Amino acid sequence: MLSSSPYNFRTVTVADLDLLMKWRSSPHVREWWGDAKYYSEEELADPRVARLIVSDAAGPFAFIQDYTVHGWEDHHFAGLPDGSRGIDQFIGEPTMLGRGHGTALIAARMQALFAAGVPVIATDPHPRNKRAIAVYGKLGFKPSGPPLETRWGLVLPMLATR
Repeated sequence: MLSSSPYNFRTVTVADLDLLMKWRSSPHVREWWGDAKYYSEEELADPRVARLIVSDAAGPFAFIQDYTVHGWEDHHFAGLPDGSRGIDQFIGEPTMLGRGHGTALIAARMQALFAAGVPVIATDPHPRNKRAIAVYGKLGFKPSGPPLETRWGLVLPMLATR
């Protein structure tokens, strides 16, 4: 159950934008997420995407988002079953890297999504992001095809099912 998770997931608000910008400006995040940019209030209100701040007992340290893969006509996961979700995330606080938090917080979010009836969870790390690919593999994601170029960049499509 999600209640056994040591993490709290809460919706990103306008008050979180400076924190997200700080995290997105960090070299370890920029490496895979590109140049930092502020989210707009309109983006935060987009019903296709759930953007969440992840905290533990010490406070906020990560960002995760999940989104409907059917929200964009040209999305590379648009052929998945109805209700499928894509996920992306990063650990913002450098002191939290390499401690297993990424695997654990993704697992907690996956559990919540599957419990809500999501049939497939998709993700699309950069093919050179071996650390992310290994984490996703531990969590049951499998590549669903070769790397492909998308409007979001080069990705390795990966899928997990219940």
